[in-house]
Amino acid sequence: MRPLSLDIPKPLFPIAGRAIIWHGIQALSKVQGLREVILIGFYDDNVFAHFVKEASKDFPNLSIRYMREYQSLGTAGGLYHFRDSILKGNPDQIFVLHADIACTFPLEELKAFHDKHRGVGTVMGVKVPAETATKYGQIVIDPETFQARHYVEKPESFISDTINGGIYLFDKSIFDEIRNAMDDKLRKTADDPTVPQDDQLRLEQDVIAPLAAMHKLFVYQTTSPWVQIKSASSAIPANSLILASYKTTNPLLLRRRSPTIMGDSRADYVAKAASARKAGPEIVEPCFIDETAIVDPSAKIGPNVSIGAGVVIGFGVRVKDAIVLDNTVLEKNSAVLYAIVSEDCKLGPWARVEGAPLASSTDTNQSICIIAKDVNVLAEVNVRSCIVLPHKTLSRSSKNQVLL
Repeated sequence: MRPLSLDIPKPLFPIAGRAIIWHGIQALSKVQGLREVILIGFYDDNVFAHFVKEASKDFPNLSIRYMREYQSLGTAGGLYHFRDSILKGNPDQIFVLHADIACTFPLEELKAFHDKHRGVGTVMGVKVPAETATKYGQIVIDPETFQARHYVEKPESFISDTINGGIYLFDKSIFDEIRNAMDDKLRKTADDPTVPQDDQLRLEQDVIAPLAAMHKLFVYQTTSPWVQIKSASSAIPANSLILASYKTTNPLLLRRRSPTIMGDSRADYVAKAASARKAGPEIVEPCFIDETAIVDPSAKIGPNVSIGAGVVIGFGVRVKDAIVLDNTVLEKNSAVLYAIVSEDCKLGPWARVEGAPLASSTDTNQSICIIAKDVNVLAEVNVRSCIVLPHKTLSRSSKNQVLL
Protein backbone atom coordinates (compact mmCIF):
# COMPACT_ATOMS: atom_id res chain seq x y z
CA MET A 1 0.00 0.00 0.00
CA ARG A 2 2.98 2.36 -0.09
CA PRO A 3 3.20 5.32 -0.35
CA LEU A 4 -0.32 5.63 1.11
CA SER A 5 0.55 3.50 4.14
CA LEU A 6 3.33 5.94 5.08
CA ASP A 7 0.62 8.05 6.75
CA ILE A 8 -2.32 5.65 7.14
CA PRO A 9 -1.83 2.08 8.47
CA LYS A 10 -3.03 -0.36 5.85
CA PRO A 11 -5.91 -1.88 7.90
CA LEU A 12 -7.25 1.64 8.51
CA PHE A 13 -6.99 2.89 4.93
CA PRO A 14 -10.44 4.14 3.83
CA ILE A 15 -12.23 1.99 1.26
CA ALA A 16 -15.79 3.08 0.43
CA GLY A 17 -15.46 5.78 3.08
CA ARG A 18 -14.40 3.52 5.94
CA ALA A 19 -11.35 1.63 7.14
CA ILE A 20 -10.68 -1.64 5.33
CA ILE A 21 -11.30 -3.65 8.50
CA TRP A 22 -14.58 -1.80 9.21
CA HIS A 23 -16.32 -3.72 6.43
CA GLY A 24 -15.42 -7.09 7.91
CA ILE A 25 -16.66 -5.97 11.33
CA GLN A 26 -19.90 -4.77 9.74
CA ALA A 27 -20.43 -8.25 8.30
CA LEU A 28 -19.58 -9.89 11.64
CA SER A 29 -22.12 -7.66 13.40
CA LYS A 30 -24.89 -9.40 11.43
CA VAL A 31 -23.92 -12.94 12.48
CA GLN A 32 -26.46 -14.20 14.98
CA GLY A 33 -24.94 -14.91 18.38
CA LEU A 34 -21.59 -13.29 17.63
CA ARG A 35 -20.73 -10.88 20.47
CA GLU A 36 -17.01 -10.13 20.36
CA VAL A 37 -14.43 -8.98 17.78
CA ILE A 38 -10.72 -9.04 18.61
CA LEU A 39 -8.25 -7.25 16.35
CA ILE A 40 -4.74 -8.68 16.53
CA GLY A 41 -1.72 -6.88 15.15
CA PHE A 42 1.72 -5.42 15.73
CA TYR A 43 0.78 -1.73 15.59
CA ASP A 44 1.00 0.45 18.72
CA ASP A 45 -2.19 0.55 20.77
CA ASN A 46 -2.69 4.26 20.10
CA VAL A 47 -2.85 3.62 16.34
CA PHE A 48 -6.08 1.66 16.74
CA ALA A 49 -7.54 3.41 19.79
CA HIS A 50 -9.66 5.93 17.87
CA PHE A 51 -10.88 3.32 15.39
CA VAL A 52 -11.92 0.92 18.16
CA LYS A 53 -13.76 3.73 19.97
CA GLU A 54 -15.70 4.76 16.85
CA ALA A 55 -16.37 1.18 15.71
CA SER A 56 -17.79 0.37 19.15
CA LYS A 57 -20.28 3.19 18.62
CA ASP A 58 -21.13 1.93 15.14
CA PHE A 59 -21.72 -1.63 16.39
CA PRO A 60 -23.06 -1.44 19.95
CA ASN A 61 -23.95 -5.15 19.85
CA LEU A 62 -20.25 -6.06 19.67
CA SER A 63 -17.37 -5.87 22.13
CA ILE A 64 -14.42 -4.70 19.99
CA ARG A 65 -10.86 -4.86 21.30
CA TYR A 66 -7.38 -4.47 19.87
CA MET A 67 -4.57 -6.72 21.12
CA ARG A 68 -0.97 -5.99 20.27
CA GLU A 69 1.61 -8.72 19.81
CA TYR A 70 4.84 -8.20 21.77
CA GLN A 71 6.62 -9.12 18.54
CA SER A 72 5.46 -10.25 15.12
CA LEU A 73 4.23 -13.78 15.83
CA GLY A 74 2.65 -14.69 12.49
CA THR A 75 -1.05 -15.17 11.79
CA ALA A 76 -1.33 -18.43 13.74
CA GLY A 77 1.14 -17.38 16.42
CA GLY A 78 -0.91 -14.28 17.26
CA LEU A 79 -4.08 -16.34 17.57
CA TYR A 80 -2.42 -18.80 19.90
CA HIS A 81 -0.75 -16.12 22.01
CA PHE A 82 -4.15 -14.56 22.76
CA ARG A 83 -6.03 -17.86 23.02
CA ASP A 84 -7.10 -17.28 26.63
CA SER A 85 -8.71 -13.95 25.74
CA ILE A 86 -10.37 -15.47 22.66
CA LEU A 87 -11.75 -18.43 24.60
CA LYS A 88 -12.80 -16.41 27.66
CA GLY A 89 -16.38 -16.10 26.41
CA ASN A 90 -16.47 -19.88 25.80
CA PRO A 91 -17.19 -19.71 22.03
CA ASP A 92 -17.91 -22.90 20.14
CA GLN A 93 -16.74 -21.42 16.84
CA ILE A 94 -14.34 -18.64 15.85
CA PHE A 95 -14.31 -16.58 12.64
CA VAL A 96 -10.87 -15.51 11.44
CA LEU A 97 -10.74 -12.78 8.79
CA HIS A 98 -7.64 -11.37 7.14
CA ALA A 99 -7.63 -7.57 7.11
CA ASP A 100 -6.57 -7.16 3.49
CA ILE A 101 -9.57 -8.51 1.59
CA ALA A 102 -12.72 -6.97 0.14
CA CYS A 103 -15.76 -9.06 -0.71
CA THR A 104 -19.43 -9.44 0.16
CA PHE A 105 -18.44 -11.42 3.30
CA PRO A 106 -20.92 -14.34 3.05
CA LEU A 107 -20.43 -15.27 6.70
CA GLU A 108 -23.89 -16.67 7.40
CA GLU A 109 -23.64 -18.92 4.33
CA LEU A 110 -20.17 -20.06 5.34
CA LYS A 111 -21.41 -20.85 8.85
CA ALA A 112 -24.36 -22.87 7.52
CA PHE A 113 -21.94 -24.88 5.39
CA HIS A 114 -19.51 -25.37 8.29
CA ASP A 115 -22.25 -26.65 10.59
CA LYS A 116 -22.99 -29.51 8.16
CA HIS A 117 -19.56 -31.18 8.29
CA ARG A 118 -17.31 -32.54 11.03
CA GLY A 119 -14.09 -30.78 10.06
CA VAL A 120 -12.07 -28.53 12.36
CA GLY A 121 -12.40 -25.60 9.96
CA THR A 122 -13.88 -24.13 6.80
CA VAL A 123 -12.05 -21.77 4.48
CA MET A 124 -13.75 -19.58 1.89
CA GLY A 125 -12.58 -20.60 -1.58
CA VAL A 126 -12.49 -18.22 -4.54
CA LYS A 127 -12.10 -19.04 -8.24
CA VAL A 128 -9.44 -17.02 -10.08
CA PRO A 129 -7.92 -17.22 -13.58
CA ALA A 130 -5.33 -19.98 -13.82
CA GLU A 131 -2.62 -17.53 -14.87
CA THR A 132 -2.90 -15.60 -11.58
CA ALA A 133 -3.52 -18.53 -9.21
CA THR A 134 0.15 -18.96 -8.26
CA LYS A 135 0.04 -15.60 -6.44
CA TYR A 136 -2.26 -17.11 -3.81
CA GLY A 137 -2.66 -20.18 -1.63
CA GLN A 138 -4.18 -22.92 -3.85
CA ILE A 139 -6.61 -25.60 -2.67
CA VAL A 140 -7.33 -28.96 -4.27
CA ILE A 141 -10.94 -29.88 -3.39
CA ASP A 142 -12.94 -33.10 -3.47
CA PRO A 143 -15.76 -32.09 -5.87
CA GLU A 144 -18.34 -34.22 -4.05
CA THR A 145 -17.63 -33.53 -0.38
CA PHE A 146 -15.88 -30.10 -0.73
CA GLN A 147 -13.20 -31.44 1.55
CA ALA A 148 -9.74 -29.92 1.04
CA ARG A 149 -7.35 -32.61 -0.19
CA HIS A 150 -4.22 -30.51 -0.62
CA TYR A 151 -3.12 -26.97 0.15
CA VAL A 152 -0.02 -25.12 -1.05
CA GLU A 153 0.76 -21.46 -0.30
CA LYS A 154 1.85 -19.64 -3.49
CA PRO A 155 3.21 -22.65 -5.39
CA GLU A 156 5.69 -22.19 -8.24
CA SER A 157 3.43 -24.03 -10.68
CA PHE A 158 -0.34 -24.24 -11.13
CA ILE A 159 -2.22 -26.68 -8.91
CA SER A 160 -5.78 -25.38 -8.68
CA ASP A 161 -7.80 -22.33 -9.69
CA THR A 162 -9.52 -22.34 -6.28
CA ILE A 163 -7.60 -20.11 -3.89
CA ASN A 164 -7.75 -19.23 -0.21
CA GLY A 165 -10.10 -16.24 0.21
CA GLY A 166 -8.78 -15.28 3.65
CA ILE A 167 -11.97 -16.00 5.63
CA TYR A 168 -12.17 -18.97 8.02
CA LEU A 169 -14.57 -20.49 10.53
CA PHE A 170 -12.95 -22.83 13.06
CA ASP A 171 -14.18 -24.92 15.91
CA LYS A 172 -12.37 -24.01 19.12
CA SER A 173 -10.28 -27.18 18.73
CA ILE A 174 -8.21 -25.15 16.24
CA PHE A 175 -5.99 -24.17 19.15
CA ASP A 176 -5.05 -27.81 19.63
CA GLU A 177 -4.07 -27.92 15.95
CA ILE A 178 -1.99 -24.76 16.30
CA ARG A 179 -0.24 -26.25 19.35
CA ASN A 180 0.54 -29.38 17.29
CA ALA A 181 1.94 -27.18 14.51
CA MET A 182 4.16 -25.34 17.00
CA ASP A 183 5.46 -28.61 18.44
CA ASP A 184 6.10 -29.97 14.94
CA LYS A 185 8.05 -26.85 13.97
CA LEU A 186 10.17 -27.01 17.13
CA ARG A 187 10.85 -30.70 16.54
CA LYS A 188 12.03 -30.08 12.98
CA THR A 189 14.34 -27.29 14.16
CA ALA A 190 15.80 -29.52 16.89
CA ASP A 191 16.32 -32.45 14.51
CA ASP A 192 18.01 -30.32 11.84
CA PRO A 193 20.15 -27.39 13.09
CA THR A 194 20.50 -26.13 9.49
CA VAL A 195 16.80 -25.21 9.41
CA PRO A 196 16.57 -21.38 9.74
CA GLN A 197 15.28 -20.18 13.11
CA ASP A 198 11.79 -18.72 12.65
CA ASP A 199 9.71 -17.38 15.55
CA GLN A 200 6.62 -16.84 13.40
CA LEU A 201 3.85 -19.40 13.04
CA ARG A 202 1.86 -18.83 9.86
CA LEU A 203 -1.75 -19.90 9.63
CA GLU A 204 -1.63 -20.95 5.99
CA GLN A 205 1.69 -22.77 5.72
CA ASP A 206 1.95 -24.19 9.24
CA VAL A 207 -1.68 -24.95 10.13
CA ILE A 208 -3.98 -24.94 7.10
CA ALA A 209 -1.72 -27.16 4.95
CA PRO A 210 -1.51 -29.92 7.62
CA LEU A 211 -5.27 -29.68 8.26
CA ALA A 212 -5.91 -30.28 4.56
CA ALA A 213 -3.50 -33.23 4.55
CA MET A 214 -5.36 -34.74 7.54
CA HIS A 215 -8.76 -34.18 5.85
CA LYS A 216 -9.90 -31.84 8.63
CA LEU A 217 -10.53 -28.81 6.40
CA PHE A 218 -13.50 -28.05 4.15
CA VAL A 219 -13.98 -25.36 1.52
CA TYR A 220 -16.99 -23.09 1.09
CA GLN A 221 -16.82 -21.92 -2.52
CA THR A 222 -18.21 -18.47 -3.22
CA THR A 223 -18.99 -17.01 -6.62
CA SER A 224 -19.15 -13.46 -5.27
CA PRO A 225 -16.53 -10.86 -6.30
CA TRP A 226 -13.34 -10.84 -4.23
CA VAL A 227 -10.29 -8.58 -4.12
CA GLN A 228 -7.08 -8.87 -2.12
CA ILE A 229 -5.72 -5.45 -1.16
CA LYS A 230 -1.97 -5.96 -1.39
CA SER A 231 -0.98 -2.83 -3.31
CA ALA A 232 -2.26 0.73 -3.48
CA SER A 233 -3.67 0.15 -6.95
CA SER A 234 -5.83 -2.75 -5.70
CA ALA A 235 -7.74 -0.29 -3.49
CA ILE A 236 -9.62 0.98 -6.57
CA PRO A 237 -11.29 -2.36 -7.53
CA ALA A 238 -11.87 -3.04 -3.81
CA ASN A 239 -13.60 0.33 -3.50
CA SER A 240 -15.80 -0.45 -6.52
CA LEU A 241 -16.71 -3.89 -5.15
CA ILE A 242 -17.80 -2.62 -1.75
CA LEU A 243 -19.69 0.37 -3.13
CA ALA A 244 -21.61 -1.92 -5.51
CA SER A 245 -22.41 -4.24 -2.60
CA TYR A 246 -23.78 -1.41 -0.44
CA LYS A 247 -25.81 -0.03 -3.35
CA THR A 248 -27.69 -3.34 -3.37
CA THR A 249 -27.77 -4.25 0.32
CA ASN A 250 -27.73 -0.94 2.22
CA PRO A 251 -27.69 2.28 0.13
CA LEU A 252 -27.81 4.43 3.28
CA LEU A 253 -24.15 3.54 3.85
CA LEU A 254 -23.30 5.40 0.63
CA ARG A 255 -24.07 8.70 2.33
CA ARG A 256 -23.32 8.13 6.03
CA ARG A 257 -20.09 6.95 7.65
CA SER A 258 -21.84 5.37 10.62
CA PRO A 259 -24.69 2.84 10.37
CA THR A 260 -25.98 3.90 13.80
CA ILE A 261 -26.66 7.53 12.83
CA MET A 262 -30.41 7.95 12.47
CA GLY A 263 -31.22 8.20 8.78
CA ASP A 264 -33.96 8.03 6.22
CA SER A 265 -35.73 4.91 5.14
CA ARG A 266 -34.71 3.32 1.84
CA ALA A 267 -37.72 4.89 0.11
CA ASP A 268 -36.84 8.34 1.49
CA TYR A 269 -33.25 7.86 0.38
CA VAL A 270 -34.31 7.04 -3.19
CA ALA A 271 -36.65 10.05 -3.29
CA LYS A 272 -34.00 12.42 -1.94
CA ALA A 273 -31.38 11.07 -4.33
CA ALA A 274 -33.71 11.74 -7.26
CA SER A 275 -34.33 15.28 -6.00
CA ALA A 276 -30.59 15.87 -5.52
CA ARG A 277 -29.89 14.83 -9.10
CA LYS A 278 -32.15 17.63 -10.30
CA ALA A 279 -30.76 20.37 -8.05
CA GLY A 280 -27.22 19.27 -7.23
CA PRO A 281 -24.17 17.69 -8.90
CA GLU A 282 -24.52 14.79 -11.29
CA ILE A 283 -23.81 11.64 -9.29
CA VAL A 284 -23.42 8.33 -11.10
CA GLU A 285 -23.91 5.62 -8.47
CA PRO A 286 -22.43 3.87 -6.65
CA CYS A 287 -20.56 6.57 -4.75
CA PHE A 288 -19.76 7.31 -1.14
CA ILE A 289 -19.81 11.03 -0.36
CA ASP A 290 -19.13 12.09 3.23
CA GLU A 291 -21.77 14.28 4.84
CA THR A 292 -19.21 17.05 5.36
CA ALA A 293 -17.90 17.16 1.78
CA ILE A 294 -18.80 20.20 -0.34
CA VAL A 295 -19.57 19.41 -3.98
CA ASP A 296 -20.32 22.14 -6.53
CA PRO A 297 -23.63 21.59 -8.40
CA SER A 298 -21.78 21.64 -11.72
CA ALA A 299 -19.46 18.72 -10.81
CA LYS A 300 -19.91 15.16 -12.02
CA ILE A 301 -19.05 12.35 -9.59
CA GLY A 302 -18.97 8.62 -10.24
CA PRO A 303 -19.30 5.83 -10.74
CA ASN A 304 -17.18 4.01 -8.13
CA VAL A 305 -16.02 7.06 -6.21
CA SER A 306 -15.38 7.64 -2.48
CA ILE A 307 -15.17 11.22 -1.20
CA GLY A 308 -13.80 11.77 2.32
CA ALA A 309 -14.62 14.25 5.07
CA GLY A 310 -14.01 17.93 4.46
CA VAL A 311 -13.29 17.48 0.74
CA VAL A 312 -14.11 20.51 -1.44
CA ILE A 313 -15.01 19.83 -5.08
CA GLY A 314 -15.22 22.92 -7.27
CA PHE A 315 -16.94 24.04 -10.44
CA GLY A 316 -16.89 21.58 -13.35
CA VAL A 317 -14.79 18.95 -11.58
CA ARG A 318 -14.92 15.36 -12.84
CA VAL A 319 -14.20 12.40 -10.53
CA LYS A 320 -14.53 8.79 -11.69
CA ASP A 321 -13.28 5.42 -10.34
CA ALA A 322 -11.35 7.17 -7.63
CA ILE A 323 -10.76 7.63 -3.91
CA VAL A 324 -10.35 11.19 -2.61
CA LEU A 325 -9.41 11.35 1.06
CA ASP A 326 -10.13 13.88 3.80
CA ASN A 327 -9.58 17.63 3.45
CA THR A 328 -8.48 17.53 -0.18
CA VAL A 329 -9.45 20.40 -2.49
CA LEU A 330 -10.21 19.92 -6.20
CA GLU A 331 -10.37 23.33 -7.82
CA LYS A 332 -12.45 24.26 -10.87
CA ASN A 333 -12.39 22.01 -13.92
CA SER A 334 -9.85 19.61 -12.43
CA ALA A 335 -10.24 15.85 -12.91
CA VAL A 336 -9.42 12.69 -10.94
CA LEU A 337 -9.84 9.45 -12.91
CA TYR A 338 -8.69 5.94 -11.94
CA ALA A 339 -6.68 7.44 -9.12
CA ILE A 340 -6.23 7.77 -5.37
CA VAL A 341 -5.66 11.22 -3.91
CA SER A 342 -4.69 11.07 -0.23
CA GLU A 343 -5.37 13.54 2.59
CA ASP A 344 -4.70 17.29 2.52
CA CYS A 345 -3.94 17.49 -1.19
CA LYS A 346 -4.83 20.25 -3.62
CA LEU A 347 -5.44 20.16 -7.37
CA GLY A 348 -5.30 23.53 -9.09
CA PRO A 349 -7.65 24.69 -11.87
CA TRP A 350 -7.61 22.37 -14.91
CA ALA A 351 -5.16 20.00 -13.19
CA ARG A 352 -5.62 16.34 -14.10
CA VAL A 353 -4.69 13.23 -12.10
CA GLU A 354 -5.36 10.14 -14.16
CA GLY A 355 -4.49 6.46 -14.28
CA ALA A 356 -5.76 3.67 -16.47
CA PRO A 357 -8.31 1.02 -15.51
CA LEU A 358 -6.96 -2.32 -14.32
CA ALA A 359 -7.73 -5.24 -16.63
CA SER A 360 -9.20 -7.20 -13.70
CA SER A 361 -9.37 -7.22 -9.91
CA THR A 362 -6.35 -9.57 -9.87
CA ASP A 363 -4.28 -7.39 -12.22
CA THR A 364 -1.13 -6.23 -10.39
CA ASN A 365 0.40 -4.04 -13.09
CA GLN A 366 0.69 -0.46 -11.84
CA SER A 367 -1.67 1.75 -13.83
CA ILE A 368 -3.63 3.60 -11.14
CA CYS A 369 -2.33 7.09 -10.36
CA ILE A 370 -1.48 7.47 -6.67
CA ILE A 371 -1.01 10.81 -4.93
CA ALA A 372 0.20 10.57 -1.32
CA LYS A 373 -0.53 13.01 1.50
CA ASP A 374 -0.09 16.78 1.25
CA VAL A 375 0.66 17.03 -2.48
CA ASN A 376 -0.06 20.21 -4.40
CA VAL A 377 -0.72 19.77 -8.14
CA LEU A 378 -0.52 23.19 -9.71
CA ALA A 379 -2.87 24.59 -12.36
CA GLU A 380 -3.01 22.77 -15.72
CA VAL A 381 -0.53 20.09 -14.61
CA ASN A 382 -1.30 16.56 -15.84
CA VAL A 383 -0.15 13.59 -13.73
CA ARG A 384 -0.70 10.26 -15.52
CA SER A 385 -0.11 6.80 -14.03
CA CYS A 386 2.42 8.11 -11.52
CA ILE A 387 3.20 7.36 -7.88
CA VAL A 388 3.78 10.61 -5.99
CA LEU A 389 5.29 10.56 -2.50
CA PRO A 390 4.05 12.89 0.29
CA HIS A 391 4.66 16.62 0.71
CA LYS A 392 5.45 17.59 -2.87
CA THR A 393 4.45 20.41 -5.20
CA LEU A 394 4.07 19.36 -8.84
CA SER A 395 4.64 22.23 -11.25
CA ARG A 396 5.03 20.24 -14.47
CA SER A 397 3.27 17.30 -16.08
CA SER A 398 4.54 13.73 -15.58
CA LYS A 399 3.72 10.28 -16.92
CA ASN A 400 4.63 6.76 -15.74
CA GLN A 401 7.05 7.93 -13.06
CA VAL A 402 7.70 7.59 -9.36
CA LEU A 403 8.03 11.17 -8.08
CA LEU A 404 10.17 11.11 -4.92
